[in-house]
Amino acid sequence: MPNQVCTSAMMTCTFGTGPSVFNATPRPVLTSNLVAGVITDNIPMVNVPPFIMCTTPSNPAVAAATAAALGVLTPMPCVPVLPAPWVPGVPNVLIQNIPALDNNCKLTCAWGGMIAFSTPGQFTHQIP
Repeated sequence: MPNQVCTSAMMTCTFGTGPSVFNATPRPVLTSNLVAGVITDNIPMVNVPPFIMCTTPSNPAVAAATAAALGVLTPMPCVPVLPAPWVPGVPNVLIQNIPALDNNCKLTCAWGGMIAFSTPGQFTHQIP
């Protein structure tokens, strides 16, 4: 079941060596007492911190380090390059006229990595 994404949501990248924590842009709309995310919260290092190390040869830093290591894949520090907003967003839930984020949204890095949410940052609790 989709959940609204907020600050503290956990993310993974297909070419990252570790998880990262989502940081929504400050706005007056909260969900579970945390700032709610929107599709334009895709600013590298601000909304989307690094995923520790990058392992894709399409990243020029990884390609150069791998070439210097005579073809042995050499991960380099992750610096996300995010040219487009999160997709698909939640078009029927607008926050300040921008579609909201849910945990089904994805973000593509210019180096080919697919960024996804592993937790939404909030959880639904059911009372028995």
